[in-house]
Amino acid sequence: MKKRIFSGIRPTGSIHIGNYLGALKNWTELQNKYDSIFCIVDLHALTTPTTAKNLQEKIFDLAAVYLSVGLDPKKCLFFVQSHVPAHAELTWLLNTIAKIPELERMIQFKEKSKERRSNVNAGLLDYPVLMAADILLYQTDAVPVGEDQKQHVEIARTLAKRFNKNYGRTFNVPQVIIKKESARIMALDNPEKKMSKSASSPYNYIALTDSSDAIREKIKRAVTDSGTEIKYSPARPAIANLMNIYHCFSGLTFEKIEQKYQGKGYADFKSDLAELIIAELKPIRRKIKELKNNPAQIKKILDQGAKDARIIAQKTLQEVKKKMGLI
Repeated sequence: MKKRIFSGIRPTGSIHIGNYLGALKNWTELQNKYDSIFCIVDLHALTTPTTAKNLQEKIFDLAAVYLSVGLDPKKCLFFVQSHVPAHAELTWLLNTIAKIPELERMIQFKEKSKERRSNVNAGLLDYPVLMAADILLYQTDAVPVGEDQKQHVEIARTLAKRFNKNYGRTFNVPQVIIKKESARIMALDNPEKKMSKSASSPYNYIALTDSSDAIREKIKRAVTDSGTEIKYSPARPAIANLMNIYHCFSGLTFEKIEQKYQGKGYADFKSDLAELIIAELKPIRRKIKELKNNPAQIKKILDQGAKDARIIAQKTLQEVKKKMGLI
């Protein structure tokens, strides 16, 4: 029997090459090796202010992206989180064993609460418990995530162990899968920060739906370090980030990239990098456009996914409620 994986992306902002290289592209490979469940985590998206119309559009956009990058409903299960009520119900049950100091130590909560402490919603504090519910509902064996989500998976592991100790063996304790090279794609305009879907500047990221001309312009304007040598070094974060992106799209090692551009400057390197990205994203962009013109197809896949997910989730939820004494 194949081991099971679970992961998800929030339907917010613009899905970019960081999401693609760090998660989506990896998922398309993992779906052939694992019993794979991928979620559009719209309940998590509610921690960020939005409108109903915008959220609905983003959910369909993300579903189109999932299908366009190669996720196959015949090989994996994917659905919208809020279509399976067990996610919210298990979150409340896990809240009764989660400890506030554990949640307050989460890096993302600490960073965001520093920015706007008076406006921080309780959902942001409770975000890791909902994520734990997402994972544990499906008796997940492993979770493919980026480095920034690793701490959240640790909370899921902690809660699984605590529940098993308090109430008897119930949950699998999940492991983490991180694809090291592409786990953290940094911003084009600031290589000290991660590429962000919610960045205020469009020059922070390359969206999967960006035109070829937009991609060329964004790579051309990408921040570089002093000097012109194409050489990988953590001490030169800007070129290191661009070389990592080049590596992920070409498959060439850093050593091979350095050899290829020996004696050449940033202009040649950036031009070739832009064309690499364009070549891989062009068919994805075309497929996204086709799918968005056929929302009925997307809805049918999401409805079936939710139906299948509810069967798995309900089985776990019933066992949890029984163990806790809920009749």
